[in-house]
Amino acid sequence: MSSPIFYTIDGAAGPTRIPSNGIKLGVFTAGPKDGVPVVLCHGFPELAYSWRAQIVALAEAGYRVIAPDMRGYGHSDEPIDIAAYTLANLCADLEGLLDHFEVGRAVFVGHDWAGNVVWQMPLRYSGRIMGVAGLNMPFVPYYAPRPALEAYREKYGDDMYILKFQDPAIAENILSADVDATMKFFMRKSRYCAEQFERAPKHARSLDFLGAIEHGDKQEWQKQGFLGKEELSVYSGTFSHNGFSGPVNWYRNFARNWRDDKDLPQLVSQPCLMIMAENDVVLPPSAADNMEKYVPNLARHIVKDCGHWTMQEHPEEVNRVLIDWLSSTNFD
Repeated sequence: MSSPIFYTIDGAAGPTRIPSNGIKLGVFTAGPKDGVPVVLCHGFPELAYSWRAQIVALAEAGYRVIAPDMRGYGHSDEPIDIAAYTLANLCADLEGLLDHFEVGRAVFVGHDWAGNVVWQMPLRYSGRIMGVAGLNMPFVPYYAPRPALEAYREKYGDDMYILKFQDPAIAENILSADVDATMKFFMRKSRYCAEQFERAPKHARSLDFLGAIEHGDKQEWQKQGFLGKEELSVYSGTFSHNGFSGPVNWYRNFARNWRDDKDLPQLVSQPCLMIMAENDVVLPPSAADNMEKYVPNLARHIVKDCGHWTMQEHPEEVNRVLIDWLSSTNFD
């Protein structure tokens, strides 16, 4: 039986389900096959659809665009085993993507959680990587002393969303209870810039996203939203059908990744770009401080008056910065 088509992207071919690393990924493509390959990787809770504006702009500029629904999302397979969502597997999916399309090397662009993935690609598959661009998520070096979950608990308390995501009985039930409301909660502009957020009272700086989804003001979220009705329906419809287990399983491998990735190199030598957003309170511009120690060939850009959903909130600026960097960089 064929898989359902949850959504399409204007200006892109697909989705085509292709084999990679033991699963099938739903993939959208655009642009000339002889163009420089650019792989666009989305984060949580998003889809390849999140790159719709970049897919068209990059293809029109002559780049070969490949945009997968990442493992566990949208048109792609959703393995049941939590351990199937390690960084090693997520990166191997992308290597398999290159193999399927007979692409030797590509530029990888990742937002949010997929930023972690694309920054790992040159550590694991250096010969396949022309360059890396991260949106909001900077390169995070390996910290040997303790797992990230312990640091999150110390800084934010037990209600922090990543910690609550560890419990399937809590996370999936709350996220799936009203998917339309869940997507409205996430897909909205920030009320603060990063500095204002740091100065706000402690209760206002809570990262208890699940508690907010359960008890928050849905009408207020609607006012802060940046998606049109049809755009929002793509996310709501897709996650209503698929649920959230696959996407949230990415978060349940922090300890496993910390244990298994300790021997990876911590240097990205390829040309790189870091795009941060002024009003992203979870990943503020300061999170990218000192990146040059690990990513020496780095260009930077900050998108003003922008929250976490950078390529959707300010698509024209992101398109311009990406294309300027791609066209002016020597990837040899």
